[in-house]
Amino acid sequence: MTRIVERLDRPDLAARDPKEVFSRLFDEYAHPLRGYLAGRVGVHAADDLVAETFVVALRRRASYDPEKAPIRGWLYGIATNLLRNHVRQEVRGFQLSAKAGTEDRPAESHDTAVAGRVDAAARLRVLAGELAGLSEQDRDVLLLTSWAGLEPAEVAAALGVPASTVRSRLHRVRHRLQALLVPTEENPHA
Repeated sequence: MTRIVERLDRPDLAARDPKEVFSRLFDEYAHPLRGYLAGRVGVHAADDLVAETFVVALRRRASYDPEKAPIRGWLYGIATNLLRNHVRQEVRGFQLSAKAGTEDRPAESHDTAVAGRVDAAARLRVLAGELAGLSEQDRDVLLLTSWAGLEPAEVAAALGVPASTVRSRLHRVRHRLQALLVPTEENPHA
């Protein structure tokens, strides 16, 4: 009988019969992975990408080194690489959102609720345009941190870059987005 590894953060994937380990990994990580992926590409594609993530992980289990990183970062790295196949579609969607409604803005005389929706829509267009304009690496760092809730060290493991690079990119991107969305004296329309 195969011994089940008690620690799911650094499991032994080299076991002869990986069914038990992968079953436990799926139970533990499929839902959060799906949430992250659904935020990036929608729920329909997310289900397929979660399944594909675990298929790739099973095929590449021999390449996982528990001494280098916890399994969570490794799985998110696989998922992020799979997401890159969807980047063109994602960017097109951001670009369409950025353009949507720019011609048909309601007049400023509408009531407060309409003004709030217009403000939110305008901020969404700005944010979507900026997300579309980010480099793939910066977008991955931001979304793995904010949507998937990964720590910088986990993002670093997922993307194969140093944690200091992740922290630097994250700081730069957050500062850039905050400057667009938070009104200041220099930019009162943010």
